[in-house]
Formats: sequence, C-alpha cells, structure tokens
Amino acid sequence: MRAFRDSRARVEGVSAPTSAGAPVTIPATGFPVERFTLPNGLRVVLTPDRSAPVIAVGVVYDVGIRSEPQGRTGFAHLFEHLMFQGSENLEKLAHFRYVQASGGVFNGSTHLDYTDYYETLPSNALERALFLEADRMRRPELTAENLANQIAVVKEEIRVNVKNRPYGGFPWLLLPPVMFDTFANAHDGYGSFEDLESATVEDAQSFFSTYYAPGNAVLAVGGDLDVAGATALIERHFGDVPARTVPTRPSFAEPDLTSERRAVHHDAMAPLPAVAMAWRVPDPVGDLSAYLPYVVLAEVLTDGDASRLQERLVLTDAIATSVSGYLGFMGDPFDVRDPTALLLQAHFPPSVQAETVITAIDQEIERLAGSGLAPGELSRVQARLAAHLLREVDAVLGRTLSIAVLEQQRGRAELINDLPHLLAEVTAEQVVAAAQTLRPARRAVLELVPGSAQ
Repeated sequence: MRAFRDSRARVEGVSAPTSAGAPVTIPATGFPVERFTLPNGLRVVLTPDRSAPVIAVGVVYDVGIRSEPQGRTGFAHLFEHLMFQGSENLEKLAHFRYVQASGGVFNGSTHLDYTDYYETLPSNALERALFLEADRMRRPELTAENLANQIAVVKEEIRVNVKNRPYGGFPWLLLPPVMFDTFANAHDGYGSFEDLESATVEDAQSFFSTYYAPGNAVLAVGGDLDVAGATALIERHFGDVPARTVPTRPSFAEPDLTSERRAVHHDAMAPLPAVAMAWRVPDPVGDLSAYLPYVVLAEVLTDGDASRLQERLVLTDAIATSVSGYLGFMGDPFDVRDPTALLLQAHFPPSVQAETVITAIDQEIERLAGSGLAPGELSRVQARLAAHLLREVDAVLGRTLSIAVLEQQRGRAELINDLPHLLAEVTAEQVVAAAQTLRPARRAVLELVPGSAQ
C-alpha cells in the first residue's frame, strides 16, 4: 500500500483487541476536513493534500433512485444524463471539451440515495471545474431536443446493460421488488421504456427545481488546494446561484420481513443458474455501531478463498462456481441509507439444485452463529476491509467523493478517517450476534434460471 505523503494525511497504527486471535493493527488516516456553508445553503467540504498537483471536484445532490415519483422510473438517472447537455453559459458538449482540454476526466453516477458529478484535473484548472459545476447548478439546458436524445441514450444503456446481457440487473434490480413493498424501495431504478418515453420537459424542470437546489447539495474539493484561495473561488462561482426551498426527505422505512419471500427469474442468456438472498440490516446512518458487524460478517462469509462460503461451496463441496457478499444493493456499504440489506449470491453448475446451495449457505451461517469465529479469522477479515477502504481513499477522487457523501448523509466527513479502526473494533461476539439474525424467515430469495420461461 502506498503511504500517504502529506504530513496532514498521516497514517498511524490503531490496535483493536479481538476475542478470536491476536489484535489487528489498522492504519488510521488523518485527512484534514475544512467546511463552510454559503448563504444559498450549499455545504462545502475541503480536504487539502499538496502531495501531487491534482485536484478533484465533486458535487453530490441529495436525490437518487428512491426519490423518483411513481410513473417516472429511471428519472433520476435520466436527469443525470441531462446535466451534461449544456447549461446557462455553455453549449452542448462544452463541459466535455473544457475538462478534457485541461487534461482532466469527468463523469457522474446515480445511486439509491444520491447523484454525483465530478472532475479530476491538474490543480491549476480548479477554477474551471468550479465554474462548470456552478453553471449547471444554476441552470442546465433542459430542452425537448436534449430530453429526446438522452431518453434514447438511456434506453440503449438499458438494452446493453440489462436486457441483452447475461445476469443483467441480477440481483440489484431484481431482488428489491421481492424484498420490499413500497414503490420507493422496490421499483426499477433504470426505468421502464414506457416511463422514460412519457417524461416531459416540464417533468425535468420540476425535478431540477425541487432537488437541485444549492441547499440540497454538498460540494467537495480535494487535493492540491489552498484553503483560503479555494474558498474565495467557491464563493465567486457558487455564491450567486439562487437559493431555493430544500425538499423534506421522506421516510422510506418499511417493516422487516416476518416470513421468507421467494421469486424466480428466467434469463435466456445466462450460462449458469444463480441464487441471491438478502436480509435487512440496521440503519447504516442512524445506528452505525449496530451496522458495522454486518459489514464484517459479509466479508467473513465470502471474501477470499479462506472465507466460510468460498471454502464450503466452491472449494470443498464444489456446488458453486462463485460466491459473493456485500452490503447495499449497489455494493458500497457506506453510501446508502436505511432500509438496506446484506446480500449473498452464488452461481452454480446446472447439475446442482438451487436448494442444495441455499441449504449449504444456511448450514454455514448456523455453524458460525453457533460455534463462533476461528482464531485469527476476525483479524484477517478486518485487515482486508481496512486495506480496501484505504485503497479507495488513497486516490484524490475517491477521497473527495467519500467525504462528500459522508457529509451529505451524516454531516460527518471526518468519518473517512474513522471507518477503518471502527471496523477493527468490531468484536467476534458482535459478528456472531449478527449471523444469528440471518434467519430464513427474514430473507428474500431470488433464483435465476437459465433459459426462457416455459
């Protein structure tokens, strides 16, 4: 792992005792965080790192797939595309040209609970990136022509990524409607063609006016910056973006399952059958200490050849070709709000029955819940988790987007420094207690069958 070079982003060792082996020493980062709020409500977080002449700019809006109104599935993602189609002072494709001409890269992405836009550039192009993001925050070019061509682009993306790809949408699009009842949690975030085609410019304008207010966003800037200079540039470019009413975020809560739910999906292009299952977990924002054992549990079960399910299903019984587990339907445990889930999935040979795989998974979970962790098992998993988190934030873009989301969802950008050692403080007893909650009566199961439905 590359050491952090800036003295303000130092690495210190934190040892956490475990009851299943020797203590694990986890590096603790010290990334600095500066914050302020503009009069229009825009929250700003800065994380300077002068080790390389690179800057990252990210804007995270508090709107995602769960915010879409009924009849407008896929609209959050569609609107992300529209934000690249020109703005108040820039014609279509100008954003692309200005970033690329500066030697930078850019993109955006839509998640369950937020939408982000970002650039990475040489640090001398900071003002250019700020101008570009402020200009489309002020007024994107929402026209009938732009809407029509981006609907076509999104439909093609759905064809490529879902309809004409093996395991397209499995399980992230297909399992939520098995597990959840409410439209917000269960609907197809990519969107139906019917809903996309019926979207209007008025819908887009209303969506922008409601969710893209400065007070509904967090701007994060990381890398080679001077705090005073960056603050002045941010005030210059974002300060006159008009304030608007910030929407009240609704509760998306719904009751946990009290009996197992199952569904079958037929995939004509899939070469192998598969199964996915999910259990609700504690609120990752409101009850982080109860949530973290499930993050560790998913790794104990599936991460690496020494993990419980890899060893049993793939290496010993040879009833699966692959096994994976993770928190959140989109795979990132720390950028999602409640309700969310722990997912396990496995692909297996046609000669194996899905029930055989499900039974083996149940047996391994029961063994863990009854007998506990082996010596050294917890510290090994915690070290792997910490390495993964540290690798993600080593690059300036990953770090900048992480602090933006942590600030948006928790008001705690500094949590970026705490997560590795908080995971190292999870005890074996907590992991076992989490495993004991993974009962069949609380889960949703989706079986994927190759071939068309008869």
